[in-house]
Amino acid sequence: METEIEQVRTEHHHGSHRHLVDIFDAESAPSWPGTVDAIVVPTIRHPSWLRHAVRLASALGCPLVSLHSKWSSAQLAAALMPSDVRFIAIDIDVDRLNLPDFRTTAMLNGTSFFRTTDLSAKRNTGLLLARLMGWRHIVFLDDDIEVGGHEEVARAAALLETYDVVGMHIGGFPDNSVVCHAHRLTGGHQDSFVGGGAVAVETTRSRSFFPNIYNEDWFYLLGEKSLHRLAITGMVKQRPYDPFDRLIRARDQELGDVLAEGIYWLLDKEEGTGWKGATDLAHWTGFLAKRKDFIEDVLSRVKQLPPGPQIERHAMESSLRAARDRLRRISPEFCVSYLKTWMKDRHRWAKHLARMPVLGTTSDAMKWLVKDGAKPLSWRSSMDAPR
Repeated sequence: METEIEQVRTEHHHGSHRHLVDIFDAESAPSWPGTVDAIVVPTIRHPSWLRHAVRLASALGCPLVSLHSKWSSAQLAAALMPSDVRFIAIDIDVDRLNLPDFRTTAMLNGTSFFRTTDLSAKRNTGLLLARLMGWRHIVFLDDDIEVGGHEEVARAAALLETYDVVGMHIGGFPDNSVVCHAHRLTGGHQDSFVGGGAVAVETTRSRSFFPNIYNEDWFYLLGEKSLHRLAITGMVKQRPYDPFDRLIRARDQELGDVLAEGIYWLLDKEEGTGWKGATDLAHWTGFLAKRKDFIEDVLSRVKQLPPGPQIERHAMESSLRAARDRLRRISPEFCVSYLKTWMKDRHRWAKHLARMPVLGTTSDAMKWLVKDGAKPLSWRSSMDAPR
């Protein structure tokens, strides 16, 4: 018999989108290794956090690209790199990057939805560098992800001959938003989907980009009308963190969570129309109501939790209220406007990539990573000498 929580999931929230992806276990995944042209790690942490990526690059014999800001630097990373690892370490300054002026970013400037994170810019820089270096298969890996063995990554790369994007199962701590963490912790069914934390991508077929919004990786997975060809294989582990430690986390995630879940709600339908209804005002009017009911239901379940050391009920309540307050600022008209702008940005990005030459050398590629007239980025590499 369907439980009350499962009914809420069906009516107001989809706890899983795994049915949209082809899943390969150890027996069904390719037995032959695929080629990984580079591993790309966006990071704000001390370069000691790169050790898992370093081991992986060494085992696969591919370059490691680390993109640094805040508490990290290319100079520190270069000092810690072992001699057998080819690497490119770059200090990222978003204002100098040779990226399009995305209108989706501009429309959030000066609003409560603006994000100060540079993660999407780093991932787009990884895609741009892949174009300049002639890399077809790259693996995005977050610095808090641990990979068990390089063989699993090589098998994921082998699937890129058929699929556009191949994610890896993220074990350990679940990869969810704050609201979805609370849903799971209060008895709701909550899965994880393909995410940018551990994903192999084929760079020549896709013209997607990562918008500066939470769930930017879910947007990257979208093709012209539906999803890119997606698969999941292998296993990685995410390090634990407290999703309820800062109210700003819940506020920052809500717009991206709403937009992504609203689009994937359409993809979950059986009609096979893709995300065609994403610019339909009626869809967002209905979906925002569902989202409100969902958060209210999770909040009511949190209030019923017994006190204990494993779950900080007050912090969960505060985070959910923060998400609910941010949700009130999101209108159906804004959702439609953002998605129409995002569609135009996709074409803007495709044209930008088409203008990029295939160079093959780090020193030449670094010149193309910055805007005309901008100061060069600071970088270190064992592949070419920095200039």
